[in-house]
Amino acid sequence: MDIAQQPAVLYVEDDLSSRQIMQILLEAEMGLREVTIFEDSHDFLSRVAALPHRPDIVLLDIHVPPHSGFEMLQMLRQNGFEKTPIVALTASVMNEEIARLRTAGFNGVVSKPVDLDTFPQMLKRLLNGESVWRISELA
Repeated sequence: MDIAQQPAVLYVEDDLSSRQIMQILLEAEMGLREVTIFEDSHDFLSRVAALPHRPDIVLLDIHVPPHSGFEMLQMLRQNGFEKTPIVALTASVMNEEIARLRTAGFNGVVSKPVDLDTFPQMLKRLLNGESVWRISELA
């Protein structure tokens, strides 16, 4: 999928400043119009089902109450999002955590704080079906 096709993005994040930065990055910097941000994971599946457009990519903070990123990933994978890119956003990017994310079924990981210079290219790669597991560089 080309980013010019205006993908629908869902971002789940409980930290206000992280939500604000991502909203500015996705909407103002990248020009995306279909951006939905949840500040928690209450009633997660019903809220996803109620969205006006099915997300083309889902960005999940790993530590969001009441459901973790791992739990939200499983909910999505079991409810029609088997092929949708789902990416973990986490400050915990040790090798063990990356292996756990990969094994759980995430399509990639983005370290927090998000690198504003590399994130747009990383998002394009993910939307084009690539997995992105390197934290500090694009290649």
